[in-house]
Amino acid sequence: MLRLGAIGAAGAMLSSAASSSVLPSLIMPGTHPGAAPVPPSPSPAQILAPTAPAGIDPQLFQRAKFALDQHKIGPRDAIGIVDFSKPSSDPRFHVVDLRSGVVDTYRVAHGRGSDPDHSGFVERFSNDFGSHATSNGTYTTADYYNGKYGLSMKVRGLDWSNYNAEPRAIVIHNAWYAEPEMIATHGKLGRSEGCFAFSRDDQWSVMRKLAGGRMIFADKLQTA
Repeated sequence: MLRLGAIGAAGAMLSSAASSSVLPSLIMPGTHPGAAPVPPSPSPAQILAPTAPAGIDPQLFQRAKFALDQHKIGPRDAIGIVDFSKPSSDPRFHVVDLRSGVVDTYRVAHGRGSDPDHSGFVERFSNDFGSHATSNGTYTTADYYNGKYGLSMKVRGLDWSNYNAEPRAIVIHNAWYAEPEMIATHGKLGRSEGCFAFSRDDQWSVMRKLAGGRMIFADKLQTA
């Protein structure tokens, strides 16, 4: 089970509403008189405009779309993209609806092994047992279960960098140290032991949108 981050008592409340944005445009299929028969509709990933949604790094967005195709992930109506280049104080877990182009963004905690100084930033990733670190790479959501933090959701790692996710018990759960008042008191969230930890309200929203084997792509882009 997860160990709580080194966080003090909570202070003033901060709004927990997730930010939301919409993709600038979607490519819509069409026909014209005398055209050949219309082929089957393209997948949502093909319909999705090549321009990254507002608030998502374009390079990270392209990597996520590549991972969706590379791993031949079945559900393609919604994906999660986590930008661990950003601090835990910022909304950085993006849920992209590939049908409508709507993007909802949430705060998420990272592992204490990835942030040993508790700076609020991910400094390293690890797939090792006992590292208590966040792993980067491609995940799919798996089963619901009831655990220490109530209803939670398992995830499976599909890459060399996160294939131990399930045996390491890396999951989606809520935690007191991921509630919005942590930002008002400490300027950052607490740390998990590698799990995707959300506020209670945000966890329900993320699980509802990404359940059923949908993809989560998590990474941190290298900066100069």
